[in-house]
Amino acid sequence: MSIEKSYLDRNLALDLARVSEVAALASYALIGRGDEKAADQAAVTAMRDELNTLDIDGTVVIGEGERDEAPMLFIGEKVGTKKGPKVDIALDPLEGTTITAHGSNNALTVIAFAEDGGFLHAPDVYMDKIAVGLGLPKGVVDIDASPAENLKNLGKAKKMDVSDLTVCILDRPRHKELIANVRQAGARIMLIGDGDVAGIMSTSTPDSGVDLYLGSGGAPEGVLAAAALQCIGGQMQGRLLFRNDDEKGRAAKAGITDLNRKYDKDDLAHGDVMFAATGVTNGNVVKGVRMFPGGAMTNTIVMRSKSGTVRWIETRHNFAIKKLPCCK
Repeated sequence: MSIEKSYLDRNLALDLARVSEVAALASYALIGRGDEKAADQAAVTAMRDELNTLDIDGTVVIGEGERDEAPMLFIGEKVGTKKGPKVDIALDPLEGTTITAHGSNNALTVIAFAEDGGFLHAPDVYMDKIAVGLGLPKGVVDIDASPAENLKNLGKAKKMDVSDLTVCILDRPRHKELIANVRQAGARIMLIGDGDVAGIMSTSTPDSGVDLYLGSGGAPEGVLAAAALQCIGGQMQGRLLFRNDDEKGRAAKAGITDLNRKYDKDDLAHGDVMFAATGVTNGNVVKGVRMFPGGAMTNTIVMRSKSGTVRWIETRHNFAIKKLPCCK
C-alpha cells in the first residue's frame, strides 16, 4: 500500500506542520540563552512526543545518531501509533542549534516524510553540496566544475552579470579557498553561521536574494535539503566527504559502496515526499516564533512533491486552551 493511497490523501500537511510547530515552540525559550544542547533537547522531546500521536508506522532514517545516543531521535527509531502506513522520516528537530543559542537568524525545525525507501540513508559525515533554484536549464551547474565556471553558466542562464549573483556559503575555515575563488570570480557572498538546509532552500525562495549554494556541510542535512527541493523546485548535487576510515565504515554500514558517487536531488530524496519547516528565529524562508500574552504565532512552510504545492501556514496558538512545550 502506498502512502499516496493510504495516508497522504488525508490532511498530512497539518500533521507535519503540527510536529514542526511544537518543536519550534519548545525551542523558543532557549533562544539567546547560549545553551545549544538544551535547545536541541527541548526540540527533540517535543518532536518525538508529537510524532508518536500520528497514525503512522514511521522509521527515522535521517536523525541524530545511532540507537545508543538516545534520548535523541536516533536513526532506526520507530515512531507513530503503528496503526498507519510505513513511512521513512528525515528530520532535524533544531536545524541551527548554535543559531538558536546565539539568537541569530535562520533557525528551523525540519521534518520530511517519504514512502519506504524514499531517502538516501546518509551516514553522519560531511557532504560537498551545490544547489540552484527552479526554472533553470538542467545541469546549469555541476559539483565538479570550478566556482568560476558555475557562476559563468548560471549568470548566462539567468541573464545576469556574475557580479550580480549571490552565493550562500557556510562561514567555516574549511571554506577559505572556496570563498576566495567565488570572490575572484566576481560574485557576491552571503556567509551564514549555520543552517545549510535553510541556505539551500533560499535558492528557490522568492526574494531571498540567493542564486547559488556552495560548500560542505552535514550529509543528513543534504538529504533534508534535497527533500525540500523535490517539493519547492530546484537542482542539487552532493558528494560524500570522508576524513578517516571510521567515516568510511559508517558509509559501508549504511549500504554505500561507491564512496565517490555524485548524487543528484533524485538520488537523495525521491517518490512522494512531504516536507515541513517552522521558523524558530526569523529567516529567509519563514518567520520565527512570535509570542504574545496567552499565546504565540508560528510560521511554517509545508510542501509536497507529488502535487507541487507549497503552503505557508501561520498558526495562532492559544495557551489557555492547549498548553505547549514552551509554556508549561
